[in-house]
Amino acid sequence: MELAVGTPPVSYSAIVDTGSDLIWTQCDPCTNCYKQPTPIFDPSKSSTFAKLPCSSTLCSALPQSSCGSDGCDYLYTYGDYSSTQGVMATETFTFGGNKVKVPKVGFGCGEDNEGDGFTQGGGLVGLGRGPLSLVSQLKQPKFSYCLTSIDDAAGATSTLSMGSLAGPTGNSSATTGLIQNSAQSSFYYISLEGISVGGTGLSIPASTFALQSDGSGGMIIDSGTTITYLERSAFDEVKKAFKAAIDLPVDNSGSTGLDLCFDLPSGGGSGDIKVPTLVFHFKGADLELPAENYMIADSSVGLVCLAMGSSSGMSIFGNIQQQNFMVLYDLAKESLSFTPTQCAKS
Repeated sequence: MELAVGTPPVSYSAIVDTGSDLIWTQCDPCTNCYKQPTPIFDPSKSSTFAKLPCSSTLCSALPQSSCGSDGCDYLYTYGDYSSTQGVMATETFTFGGNKVKVPKVGFGCGEDNEGDGFTQGGGLVGLGRGPLSLVSQLKQPKFSYCLTSIDDAAGATSTLSMGSLAGPTGNSSATTGLIQNSAQSSFYYISLEGISVGGTGLSIPASTFALQSDGSGGMIIDSGTTITYLERSAFDEVKKAFKAAIDLPVDNSGSTGLDLCFDLPSGGGSGDIKVPTLVFHFKGADLELPAENYMIADSSVGLVCLAMGSSSGMSIFGNIQQQNFMVLYDLAKESLSFTPTQCAKS
């Protein structure tokens, strides 16, 4: 998404992440910053920048913080071991191409940022349930995003809408309930009851994806995780079904980092391959995915791969599976809706 920080506003693109809470951007002076597409924000040039005191509620909401000489220092880490470190502050944020200005948004001014996944933007916007997230700070119980396809032309930007601009849903929408988990209070859990490949339901017990009484297990939806991860026994069933349905040699080189890849026919394109349908059966909603949301082809290496993997414990519904859907979160109704949408055109 595109947004701007400071006065005067400095534009940057940010990764939208429903699996975390903190809003942050890279800040000068940097001790360790990655190369980003836009200029790094310099707080000394903004008239509205203010460091947060250690006594602030947002400082105490951080999982890791310390009281520095001039305010609240933070360290925020992610599931892939990437991290951002710096000072907590408030600033005026501008959304919608200079249309909406919101003052005193709490955010991390990141001076030491490490992670390969960050480089497509100048920071990250957390949309989780916790107090640090943009959703919580703006007190907006409804938001939606539309993630463009990884195959779309460069410059196609995913969109985020909040409040009355979020949505819409229609007759083609699939709607399921959201579940809260006190043990992992920032995540949006959804109830997955089964999976079908090629029109056949797989023999996966419904309890496989159930949220356990101790807070373990379950499935979350996460716009910040690339592929979908299924509990290992369920993924093994999906993998077996795709191997049986796709009449191509399995690639065992492991060169892509994905669990299941096939050799493309020599001289042939990925468009000629017959791919089985894939349906996720959420509670009250059957979500059939377009083939490009689960099969990724790379003709340069001659492979086509299943964009899914295995996990132990919690399952994750990732962003490749969400592309070209308008995904609407309604926290007042605790519901989640998927509406097929050409996101690059919306």
